Amino acid sequence: MEKLLKSVWGDVFAVIAGILFTLSFSPFDFSFLVFFALAFFRLSLIDLTVKRAVLRGFLFGFGIFGLGVSWVFASMVVNEQAGFALPMFLTLLYCSFWAIFPAISAYLYVKLPVSNRLDWLVFSSVWILVEYIRGEWVLGGFPWLQIAYSQLDSPLSGYIPVLGAYGTGLIMAMISALLIQVLLDKKFRKVYLLGIISLFSLGAILKSVDWVTVSGNPVKVSLIQGNIAQKDKWAVENRNLTLKQYYDDSVAHWQSDVIIWPETAIPAYFEDVKEDYLLPLEREAIEHNTDIITSLPYKDKAGKLYNSVLVLGAERAMYKKIHLLPFGEYLPWQPVSGYLLGLMNVRLGDFSSGKVDQPLLKVAGHHFVTSICYEDAFGEQSIHQVEQARFLVNVTNDGWFDGSIEPYQHMQIARMRALESGRYLLRVTNTGVSAIVDEKGKIIRQAPVMERAVITSDIKPMSGLTPYARIGNKPIILLIALILFCSLVGRYFLKSKD
Repeated sequence: MEKLLKSVWGDVFAVIAGILFTLSFSPFDFSFLVFFALAFFRLSLIDLTVKRAVLRGFLFGFGIFGLGVSWVFASMVVNEQAGFALPMFLTLLYCSFWAIFPAISAYLYVKLPVSNRLDWLVFSSVWILVEYIRGEWVLGGFPWLQIAYSQLDSPLSGYIPVLGAYGTGLIMAMISALLIQVLLDKKFRKVYLLGIISLFSLGAILKSVDWVTVSGNPVKVSLIQGNIAQKDKWAVENRNLTLKQYYDDSVAHWQSDVIIWPETAIPAYFEDVKEDYLLPLEREAIEHNTDIITSLPYKDKAGKLYNSVLVLGAERAMYKKIHLLPFGEYLPWQPVSGYLLGLMNVRLGDFSSGKVDQPLLKVAGHHFVTSICYEDAFGEQSIHQVEQARFLVNVTNDGWFDGSIEPYQHMQIARMRALESGRYLLRVTNTGVSAIVDEKGKIIRQAPVMERAVITSDIKPMSGLTPYARIGNKPIILLIALILFCSLVGRYFLKSKD
């Protein structure tokens, strides 16, 4: 077995393991596969040279991201003018870039361990540290396919409101590494098995804990999924039909306390539709004691452009998106990125970021935390000011990725925010997946994908804070840093004795 893993077959199996890793996420949802994939990855790195380990890590990463973010290809051909050759090349380049991060994990793992009985802890810490760097820092953060998202329906989800995505991921990485420890260290096999069982059992116990409480009467909400094709959305000749469609669907649900439209449901600047459309709509909403949450681009007096959410009703207010999407709302790596997208006839807005400490928006007498599209991928942004909020609202347009697995992955990520914060999540998208998620991260209503639809339900305003909402990510990252620091110190002393 050892000889096989050190051969080229080990490299082939690394790619396969990466693919199995991705199959643990939505829409496939084989959540147990992530443990076997990570366990194999750790086993396959044992006694490799640094260069071979880095290659093995890259191949494992290419299996993960080659399947897991293949949807980027769909976003580049959605306008039907880009052809296929250049988008395919850029997709391979994009997947290869993110595959570098498992390669970094492999490098750190083979360089850091000091003891065969402790390197399972080093492996776990390295994997989550690299996830954190990728998820929070690189290109503004890319938290896709982080291992904790695969466990929303498993006993380990009990850790999520306590430790968040990274803390839960650390528990998962430990379990995966301990599976290999069971094979390698027969003397303490029972101890490792007991550790694995205990981690699952504690998660199941925590899952039954209610960290938050109901605060106030139920709120009736309606989420409107317009299903406007991305290639047609911004065509000027379609604007009036789009506005009429959202108006008609809203009028049919005036009995709701809150009506929510998806990201940039209004394909026009605020000032262009304010007098003729928004203000009359707001007056009618107020007459029916309803608040409307909509989204549209906003240009201020200085000419800065914002992706925004607007509340129309008794307390009109606006939220401006804080965490912008690279290659979607701004272009890093200029001028190269702009040139390549220009070749594909992809035209993107040059948006500005809103201020971090914007006041919470309010509807039906309750404040809520707002996120636009990609912002729901960041746990600490969702818990910022959540103590004053009674629920979460996310508006999204995943129409760029129609026919791919991205909308399902994105929905899975959004569910994590509900569980971390202990709040209902109202998530409305242009083409799907639109859903109402309870404070336990469970979907209670979901609209069919790629259909014009409205879903209506009562939600419970929640108050109180989960442990994660109080502490955020810092304690887990500090713990990981401490583990790796101790490993470095231990390695130094071992070398000095030699």
